[in-house]
Amino acid sequence: MKKIGFVIPWYGDDISGGAENMLRDLTAELHRKNIPLEILTTCAKEFRSDWNQNYYKEGVYFNRNNIPVRRFSVRKRNTGDFDYVNFKFMNNIPVNYDEEKVFLREMINSNGLYRYMRENSDNYSLFVFVPYMFGTTYWGMRLFPEKSVLIPCLHDEPYAYMKHFRKLFPEIAGMIFNSEPEKNLAEKIYNLKNVRTLTAGIGMNTDIKANPENFRKKYNISEPFILYSGRKDSGKNIDTLIRYYAEYVKRKNSNLRLVMTGGGRKIRAYNIIDLGYISEQDKYNAMSAGEFLCQPSVNESFSLVIMESWLCKRPVLVHEKCEVTRNFVLQSDGGLYFSSYPEFEACTDYVLTNRDISEKMGLNGCQYVKDNFSRDTVTEKYIDFFNRITNNK
Repeated sequence: MKKIGFVIPWYGDDISGGAENMLRDLTAELHRKNIPLEILTTCAKEFRSDWNQNYYKEGVYFNRNNIPVRRFSVRKRNTGDFDYVNFKFMNNIPVNYDEEKVFLREMINSNGLYRYMRENSDNYSLFVFVPYMFGTTYWGMRLFPEKSVLIPCLHDEPYAYMKHFRKLFPEIAGMIFNSEPEKNLAEKIYNLKNVRTLTAGIGMNTDIKANPENFRKKYNISEPFILYSGRKDSGKNIDTLIRYYAEYVKRKNSNLRLVMTGGGRKIRAYNIIDLGYISEQDKYNAMSAGEFLCQPSVNESFSLVIMESWLCKRPVLVHEKCEVTRNFVLQSDGGLYFSSYPEFEACTDYVLTNRDISEKMGLNGCQYVKDNFSRDTVTEKYIDFFNRITNNK
């Protein structure tokens, strides 16, 4: 097999984010199994940076796993035109075909990247793009749809229904999904009858070790607590969690705390303990110390923190409107789900007052992750899929 080019809008060894983490871990495992590959990306720093600015210099670098990373300068963009159309998407205002094109043209792009792909395509067996909605994915896949594979990280959101995507996606070679509900959504929106598909999930380190007492001592937390881990912004539905938590402790006169970790805005309300960024080991220790992890997001194609919580043998509470996370809970019997405050209160009470069942849900979830999402299991699925597409038996 010739080398595989993984194309992502931005890349860094320490960038947080589901798609970025997934690609970093996946390419590391493929590299470990001697699959030839490179990462093709822009010089932009990350999602939240200015897409007009080159944070890195152009050139070929090697990441911490000794994988080549080719960086290309970003193309200057009209942020005003982009923001106008993006506002319409974000507020469910109809967007026409020409406005979609403005959106795709004026977001993150790189002429140098596209030129390199055109001039060097014969050196690559496949180009693998992640995630679905960015300029580097759309314009890159248009160059060679017959050798393009998409890992969409798809959500049920206005962007997913763009006419440009509905026209292009049926022409590509393959799509790889993180969950069955994500695949079902894609098949509902796009005509994928001629596209090879795979539901692989995301490979996890199943050897996590956690120490709850170390967390409690380090951060001086003795009360029982709910844990939220991830980006703290409205797109993750944390305002619902904060509101429900505040209502719960008020109604119950409870000493239950809400501990939050991760980036985004600082939460200073209702005696919430916002620790911000903490180390991976501290995060695992926090998961093992908490009563349960709450993942309130309604838009997920997977959820690393849910899997990590289960590997730390603690149950999870998810939002009913997120088909992906609800499906994981139902398949694993590793937690509960809610859609309203009364349900949130009932689920919290249930976990707090049924310790044996809570422990059992955590153990169920742990076994589910080990059975389905070990790194070796997921990586072998990818290798087999790539071989089938390239007819490399």
